[in-house]
Amino acid sequence: MLAFLGLTMVLSFIYLIMSKRMSPINALILIPILFGIIAGFGAKLGEMMLEGIRVVAPTAALLLFAILFFGVMIDAGLFDPLIKRILKIVKGDPVKIAIGTAILALLVALDGDGTTTYMITISAMLPLYQRLNMNPFILATVALLSLSVMSSMTPWGGPATRAIASLGLDAGKFFIPLLPTMLGGIAWVILTAFFLGKKERQRIGIADIKYPSKETLAVAELTITYEQQGEIKRPNLIWINLLLTITIMITLVMGILPVPILFLIGFVLSSMINYPSLEKQKERMLAHSGNALTVVTLVFAAGIFTGIFSGTKMVDALAHSLISIIPDSLGSFFPLVVALTSMPFTFALSNDAYYFGVLPILAEAAAAYGVDPLEIARASILGQPVHLLSPLVASTLLLVGMVKIDIGEFQRYAFKWAILCSLAITGVALLTGAITLF
Repeated sequence: MLAFLGLTMVLSFIYLIMSKRMSPINALILIPILFGIIAGFGAKLGEMMLEGIRVVAPTAALLLFAILFFGVMIDAGLFDPLIKRILKIVKGDPVKIAIGTAILALLVALDGDGTTTYMITISAMLPLYQRLNMNPFILATVALLSLSVMSSMTPWGGPATRAIASLGLDAGKFFIPLLPTMLGGIAWVILTAFFLGKKERQRIGIADIKYPSKETLAVAELTITYEQQGEIKRPNLIWINLLLTITIMITLVMGILPVPILFLIGFVLSSMINYPSLEKQKERMLAHSGNALTVVTLVFAAGIFTGIFSGTKMVDALAHSLISIIPDSLGSFFPLVVALTSMPFTFALSNDAYYFGVLPILAEAAAAYGVDPLEIARASILGQPVHLLSPLVASTLLLVGMVKIDIGEFQRYAFKWAILCSLAITGVALLTGAITLF
């Protein structure tokens, strides 16, 4: 019964937000409460929801201060020189811009952190997309796919780390056979960027960008003027802002400070350096508070969803039900089954719930058919492109918040590309022996 209710809850949630019958925030809160009451846990729901909020509170703080910090950096013009340089290289060609987005995101994603990847990629590329009137969904989709390939397969990335730790595996034995799969995934992301860019080129054409002055860009027949915005831009402080940003990123990678505290300090320092006036600091905070509030509210709503989903044991029941319905004839295909089911499972669950709750059950079942746990671990990370589309993923909430798009519309746009990416890397993994069928 719990498995049935859990599956029905997840399907109802997905349907309601993708059909726009409920907002993601409302669905994340009301749907699990309703199913929790139906399951007979009404008296314990408050405790479950509070525990879920406790778990996501540091993430909410991180996103709040990270959005404010990078908002100040964008306002001050930190990324303007980079945008100008990219404009000169791509020459207004949407294909080159989309591929450039993929290359930038793939490189940044090497550190395995989704938040950092989105912050840098979106901060650098979004103004360019806006100035050329390119579809922002392309930027978000390419960034997401890039992160899904690089972060999921590197041993220091979140999914791989969890899979290795959960099953007690050797990181080298896990990763080295996946290298060809990673290269295939990189090629697929760049190919996807090329295809999306080509479609956009057909829609808006190639802009003829010239530089008649420092203040003006001629894009096609439309002239876009760089607004100095009075006291908002800070070109004279660009090197100080760059040094501060690099320091924040190095400190983040080294793990010297908790990340939410790090970005809190970064936001305070950036505000004081660029806008000494208290009135200007208040204006910049208010300018980005709407975006930050939306993202933080979504994170807390996601905490309520996962708190009830885990607290009622629906997730455990779903995992055991999956094992029970797999026929013995599919035993030799177990790695492929895990790869394919990882898409819906990781979409509905957090990585922690899947890798520490579901994956050990899958590995134990696979062992009965003589399947190496290493293959199960590798197969489990192949659904990450779909996982990253889940509204339960904090970095995805940051992504849609920075690009300023609706998460439901983004899911409808990017879902097929995420599924195709998962299928593509699964195919490469099969061809190169990272996972096998017999």
